Amino acid sequence: MTSGRPDEDRASDRKSADGAATAAADPNAPAPSDAFGALGGETRLTVVEALDEASPRTFSGLVDATDADTSAGFAYHLRQLTGRFVRQRADERYELTDAGRSVARALAAGTYTASIDRDPVALEDPCPLCDEEDLVAAVADNVTEVRCERCGGTVLRLSLPPGGYADRDADGFADALDAHHRRRIETFDDGVCPECAGTVSTRIEPVVDSADGDSGAEEHHEPDREHEDREHVPAQAVYECDTCGADLRCPVALTLLDHPAVVAFYHDHDRDVRDRPVWNVGSEWRERVVSRDPWCVVVSVRLDGEDLVCYVAGDGRVVDYRRASHDGGPDAGAGTADGEPTDVTADAESDAATTDSEAVSADDTATESGTAES
Repeated sequence: MTSGRPDEDRASDRKSADGAATAAADPNAPAPSDAFGALGGETRLTVVEALDEASPRTFSGLVDATDADTSAGFAYHLRQLTGRFVRQRADERYELTDAGRSVARALAAGTYTASIDRDPVALEDPCPLCDEEDLVAAVADNVTEVRCERCGGTVLRLSLPPGGYADRDADGFADALDAHHRRRIETFDDGVCPECAGTVSTRIEPVVDSADGDSGAEEHHEPDREHEDREHVPAQAVYECDTCGADLRCPVALTLLDHPAVVAFYHDHDRDVRDRPVWNVGSEWRERVVSRDPWCVVVSVRLDGEDLVCYVAGDGRVVDYRRASHDGGPDAGAGTADGEPTDVTADAESDAATTDSEAVSADDTATESGTAES
């Protein structure tokens, strides 16, 4: 599965649109180069950090906090920050603007300065690809890769801000990674970018791996039509911000973890859907593509002999869901020997034609959710 930025043409179009939107919102807004230029220099960043620690401060208080050599030289640096990152109050004291607070948070978190690497650590959860207890999490340049040392499969690659690794042991940063990306998926699914609060576009598309097997975050691959037409093409949910280009790709099942029907279903069976991490939500989950033109993905979960079946359209919406009891008992979720659910898949395929106008044709492609990237 690949993840990455849109291609250059789309990125260029978005930058042009972003510039027009910014100008329309604030015609007096400085150019990005001017804004970042104002932050240049140790003294100016020290001012931001000092005001983040204690605000507001007087001019003399800032001079003392920054150990400036002369007040005249310090006044020049402060003027470069005033207006965009720092403002002077009516009582002549200084405080950070909203943009200044964002810079202060980025400095404290090491967003632009820290690159975290960690050796692989064992995870308690079984591999969703081979069901063996050999999952490990390794960190390289702030990106965590969860992989299986038994089957060699990569379950996910997810970035985490440097602050997410600070002062946390293996269990701690794994929990932080899970919580962070659950919230990201939920926010993307709500149509709001977690990076810039811009509008998000959502679609379902086939999973297409890069030719060399590398799923680097800076690559982007358009779906191969010949590959898409083959059987057994797994699906993924794709979110892209129309403003800043932030994106996320993940199994369709992960987009349903906060759906009211799913939360209620787990609650009715005395379970909590949050107990399992995003890299293995449990063997009770199944995904099945029942139509690709238009898209319809059936996502089902079985607990204690009862099924919850959700029908997901091409824009990521759950257009219908149903619950049905079966006689298989608590172990029914294990499915048949070939990995398919024993009853719910066939039922869902026959029901899909009447569920929604976007779920009108049946296909035999099927997949279990296994990987997620952002």
